[in-house]
Amino acid sequence: MPELETPELEYFVAVAEDLHFGRAAARLAIAQPALSKAVRRLESRLGVKLLQRSSRHVALTPAGTALLHHGRHALNAISAAAEKTRRAGDQEYHLRLVIKPGGDANLLSGILAAYAGRPDARQVDILFGGATDRADHVRDGRADVALLYAPFDDMTGLDHESLTVEGRVAILPPDHRLASRSEVALADLAQETLPRWKGVRWTGVPVAGQGPEVTDAAEVLDMIRLGRTVAVLPRSLAQPMHPDLVYRPVTDAPHSELVLAWSRNDRRTMVASFVAAAVGAARIT
Repeated sequence: MPELETPELEYFVAVAEDLHFGRAAARLAIAQPALSKAVRRLESRLGVKLLQRSSRHVALTPAGTALLHHGRHALNAISAAAEKTRRAGDQEYHLRLVIKPGGDANLLSGILAAYAGRPDARQVDILFGGATDRADHVRDGRADVALLYAPFDDMTGLDHESLTVEGRVAILPPDHRLASRSEVALADLAQETLPRWKGVRWTGVPVAGQGPEVTDAAEVLDMIRLGRTVAVLPRSLAQPMHPDLVYRPVTDAPHSELVLAWSRNDRRTMVASFVAAAVGAARIT
């Protein structure tokens, strides 16, 4: 018997996400005793304790935290494998590209034109994702390829090709102490409060204190106008410039990359053809 079975892994992930056996059992539509038994059986097979349980509290152990992280990716991979198998037999299948609105650095039209000119081109469906979930679209099979920003997006399980490299700009309220400068450095921002981007890892810019949590550029612009934060964004994501704000290049901020990403195990000709067309189009631009 394998150490990890898909149903048991699904059960554990549900409990780990809810930290409540009753809610997880209801979500899975199984009896709570059966769910508890399945998790204990999994702990016994792995030889580690995954959850700390009491009558009022459920918490993840370090081993449980690790299994939640890797288990999610494993379940996504299984789901994606099934979906891609179905697609492989469908000659009418459309290639699905997920992007962030405005997050294409003005490359998308050229990429689509270059791909359309290839003899094996298929119709491309454009999906719009949020600030942090586009990589998940590819990992779980909802999309075939994604436009992502490095180092902002989590590339776990993905391969990618860089399309363009760009600098970053600071976005400031007009009465900010740095607004009169033509450019700023990271040291100038060291004591500023920057927003906490939900689901985004460390991005190479300083963060002083805990700024407001935001999920997209529209929210961060509102927070800047209210004087609650300033922000540092890749140049293309700062477009179009808001007339009530000030934009200044950050001369020594690490560059960001717009990349085209796909599943590391995806070897389909359709995906390879789109990647080749995108890389070629980006080089011409």
